[in-house]
Amino acid sequence: MKKLKLVLIGNGMAGVRTLEELLKITPDLYDITVFGAEPHPNYNRILLSPVLAGEQTLDEIVLNPLDWYADNGITLHLGKTITQIDRQRRKVIAADGTEAEYDRLLIATGSSPFILPVPGKELEGVIAYRDIADTNAMIDAATKYQHAVVIGGGLLGLEAANGLMLRGMQVTVVHIAGWLMERQLDDAAGDLLRQSLQARGLRFMLGAQTQALIGGKDGRVMAVQFKDGTEVPADLVVMAAGIRPNTTLAESAGLHCSRGIVVSDTLQTVTDPRIYAVGECAAHRGIAYGLVAPLFEQAKVCATHLAQFGIGRYQGSQTSTKLKVTGIDLFSAGDFMGGDGCEEIVMSDPFAGVYKKLVIKNDQLIGACLYGDTVDGSWYFKLLREGRKVHDIRDKLMFGESNIGDVGHQGHNKAAAMADSDEVCGCNGVTKGTICKAIKDKGLFTLDEVRKHTKASASCGSCTGLVEQLLMFTAGGDYSASPKKKAVCACTDMSHQDVRDAIRNEHLVSLPTLYTALGWKTPNGCATCRPALNYYLISTWPKEAQDDPQSRPINERAHANIQKDGTYSVIPRMWGGETTADELRRIANAVDKYKIPTVKVTGGQRIDLLGVKKEDLPAVWADIGMPSGHAYAKALRTVKTCVGSEWCRMGTQDSTQMGKDLERAMWRMYAPHKVKFAVSGCPRNCAEAGIKDVGIIGVDSGWELYIGGNGGIKTEVAEFFVKLKTAEEVMEYTGAFMQLYRTEGWYLERTVHYLARVGMDYVKARILDDHERRRALWAELQFALSGEPDPWFEHAKAKVDLRQFVPV
Repeated sequence: MKKLKLVLIGNGMAGVRTLEELLKITPDLYDITVFGAEPHPNYNRILLSPVLAGEQTLDEIVLNPLDWYADNGITLHLGKTITQIDRQRRKVIAADGTEAEYDRLLIATGSSPFILPVPGKELEGVIAYRDIADTNAMIDAATKYQHAVVIGGGLLGLEAANGLMLRGMQVTVVHIAGWLMERQLDDAAGDLLRQSLQARGLRFMLGAQTQALIGGKDGRVMAVQFKDGTEVPADLVVMAAGIRPNTTLAESAGLHCSRGIVVSDTLQTVTDPRIYAVGECAAHRGIAYGLVAPLFEQAKVCATHLAQFGIGRYQGSQTSTKLKVTGIDLFSAGDFMGGDGCEEIVMSDPFAGVYKKLVIKNDQLIGACLYGDTVDGSWYFKLLREGRKVHDIRDKLMFGESNIGDVGHQGHNKAAAMADSDEVCGCNGVTKGTICKAIKDKGLFTLDEVRKHTKASASCGSCTGLVEQLLMFTAGGDYSASPKKKAVCACTDMSHQDVRDAIRNEHLVSLPTLYTALGWKTPNGCATCRPALNYYLISTWPKEAQDDPQSRPINERAHANIQKDGTYSVIPRMWGGETTADELRRIANAVDKYKIPTVKVTGGQRIDLLGVKKEDLPAVWADIGMPSGHAYAKALRTVKTCVGSEWCRMGTQDSTQMGKDLERAMWRMYAPHKVKFAVSGCPRNCAEAGIKDVGIIGVDSGWELYIGGNGGIKTEVAEFFVKLKTAEEVMEYTGAFMQLYRTEGWYLERTVHYLARVGMDYVKARILDDHERRRALWAELQFALSGEPDPWFEHAKAKVDLRQFVPV
């Protein structure tokens, strides 16, 4: 049978989700053509804020890579905007003349940002915030300019402001209402949010009306002027004052539009039943939804009708809101403002930064507004949607799900307490039962696998913690006796631990012998397994295993950190953050001689030279004459110190000397992942030792040792390990822990994740309780590091291929 032709206009989340649902039901009914105005495959627009904040990259938020379209036989046109829908001849026409015929047409053109109609809106540096191009423009502006103004204190505006602030800009948020996020929060919660963001460094002008944008002689915006005549400087103005459904194309085709493309409960346009619309461009019962969960509900219903099943009806959605700013928790749903006939239950603790407001009407929860403590947000949302009577739990309602004994939700593990029918992922409508069944039936053991098979946690990410609990609860419980192991990669069925054990037990010392002995499916491995296998060899058999430089990542092959423009950064090592005038002169001379554009002090108390040409790297290092900082490697990066008792009035121990000794002892140490130390001379902890892989804090009686911290995307506080008296003990215990991690950690596993896997009790037993084993570990590390070359001054010994620095 000849396939029908389906054309999708708009390559965003709602449209492509409709295709995913359609392909599940009937993969062979349509020849599918997709037109996307952007040059990218379908990506998670919700996660643009983490990209702006530097927490994720575009590649990491792509939902459907190009291979997905090819695998499903979809013709994809990227960077092509449809300008005409010919309903008589049933075809669409792009701006460049590309045409495609359709039997069914799906419009998912999303929304357009609302640009304030003020003088100066067309100036350079005035942008909206809707797509990856806007995000990249903001990231670029943050590298060149200082002052940013975000117009709009709603969800998107605050996420943009936070990201720009994290990029180093001074950001002012201008909002016409009296409090932030007035559509999602009441005034009390909005004020708590303002205080929290203000403490981070954001500035706010509430109740302010923008009158004009002032430009400079170069045509770029330079200030924002308000109705009262005041001005604030602005090198960048981000318009985040709202969105409008993008209906221009639909209107030109004669489709009925009112607050969006008007659709029925089947998502068919009321004008032409062959044409469907989903997402932010569609108006259903007078509402155009701007959140992802309703759009995905629309996609599921639309797919059943495109599949000619005709069994679904979309009847509208209840929505909830969460803010994607790290460290700030807020949740709102329903009618949280209340009104006539409503009762309000309020708990406010401004000192602790916690606010809860529940609104009840006719014995039902109709709204919730939470700030600071949102753990029960999904439960309140469930009560709200189900319309459950709450008279029997009213006295405990404010204190959350775990306190409602009569509905069977007791216990500390929220995941274990949930019913199978309870929804975990609101964006994708995935229940606990669906997730647990997938984990059991398919043997899933990672968050990425669960996302791939169920979509849970794949959109806004706010349910990630709950999904991880389900993984531990289900996989850890049902598979504890004989768990399925996650393979290193597709080249083998062996896990990381299997490989480590085999290398030791079979005394494997080279990659060729390893591939043969372990029956590797790919003769020379792949980009995923080669770096891991090479590290396992050299860490298990130091001085004996054959290091293969070509199996290291590019940064470790070039011994420098590649930057986004193809140049490199050079970060010489400064022992414990201490340097000399002579070293500084050499650095300054190299900067001038090689025209290095940027010199920056790093968070690890060193100097970063950014923008070095690859061919200049050997000469730059030779002129500087300082040890490698290993800032490019899975190795010991820095040992951060405060000035300690040598200079500080508060210092109880000589933290600077301790830091220098630690760094000199372990600076050549490669590890499963990057490692950072810090030494503080007193409990005031100015060196931030509490978020390092090893943190050492001086106290009156000696030193406190903390392990397993991480100051990255997800900050992890180090755990107290042991209290020691002497500097020699600090060196031994630190070295022993590092060697244990080096020889047992899996490649790309941070110390915090290693500790989570093996347990603190295990580490204490190996180091604190077993004195002989501790000393042996420290001795093993010293043996492994002895004679290790500095790659920039012992080229041959370090196997540095100097040919790579010769320009072509």
